Amino acid sequence: MISDKLNKQEVLVMDAVYEMAAGKEKFLVAPYELLSMLPARSKIDEEKLEKILKDLELDGYFDLIQSTRKGEKMYVISMKSEGVNYKRTDYQRKRSVYFRWGVVAIGAVISALIGIIIRVIVG
Repeated sequence: MISDKLNKQEVLVMDAVYEMAAGKEKFLVAPYELLSMLPARSKIDEEKLEKILKDLELDGYFDLIQSTRKGEKMYVISMKSEGVNYKRTDYQRKRSVYFRWGVVAIGAVISALIGIIIRVIVG
């Protein structure tokens, strides 16, 4: 499900970053490792990945430092509280949406029943 703040591609990348973090606050990851965790249909290349990571950094999910290891581009990612709580916040948002849908459905059923009762009384 899409977050209130993030678009579909940002959600995919944030899910991959969260999974790579595996509970650690700081970790080192290569772009190809993150790209390998994304579905092929996402059409995110290395350049787009870098832009999305910078956007997520600006949104306060983590600090991002670009580095090289043996000539290979690497990212040092330090999770912030927003990033550490990403899954919990997403779960709470989903639960809130489901609750709202439930209230709407119950309201629709009650409205339909009231309409039927009025037709029976009047007609």
